[in-house]
Amino acid sequence: MPYVALCVAIFFETIGTTALQASQQFTRLWPSVICVVTYAASFYFMAIALKFMPVGVVYAIWSGLGIVFISAIGYVVFNQKLDGWAWLGLAMIMSGIVIIHLFSKASPH
Repeated sequence: MPYVALCVAIFFETIGTTALQASQQFTRLWPSVICVVTYAASFYFMAIALKFMPVGVVYAIWSGLGIVFISAIGYVVFNQKLDGWAWLGLAMIMSGIVIIHLFSKASPH
């Protein structure tokens, strides 16, 4: 259950950040509304995950996967290019998340 809530939180965070880019600094109404609503939903589902998991683990996974997903969306949707160092950094973030999931006793399995 905590991982389902966390995955939903990450999904909404990714949509919210995409809408934030599309809002053009909150100058476009509907992307701005989507941003606020989806971030609220993301925090709600993150709070559910926090009932079962430590805040450091939840935040590391939430922010880490959010960074990876929004980087991919930026690359595909907004044509934002990433260099080799950015790809390496993203791979390191993913490695950290896998290590937390597989080996940490602070994370439910």
